[in-house]
Amino acid sequence: MEVRAVAKYLRVSRQKASLVADVVRGKPVDEALYALEMMPKKPARLIRKVLMSAIANADQEGSIDVDTLYIKRIAVDQGPQLKRWRARAMGRACQIQHRLSHITIVLDEA
Repeated sequence: MEVRAVAKYLRVSRQKASLVADVVRGKPVDEALYALEMMPKKPARLIRKVLMSAIANADQEGSIDVDTLYIKRIAVDQGPQLKRWRARAMGRACQIQHRLSHITIVLDEA
């Protein structure tokens, strides 16, 4: 039985989060948690948080054995962009784009 967790509007770009998601895709949950814990990147901390939420959702189901879960699907999608302005030299301004992303994790029993 599938269990999922979604985190939206995370303050990290889709490209950076996808690099971390590719590392844990298809792995058992305990291996993925260990890999994310040892990774020194910001998206690893955010993906680990979503993975812990999916595990808690599976634990609430009751009929699912948490020890046999693996990551069936992990998707990192582009969210909206926050557009800001930064002052530059000679009275100019440049646009700064803060990229957001949505992370979805689907777990299944092995």
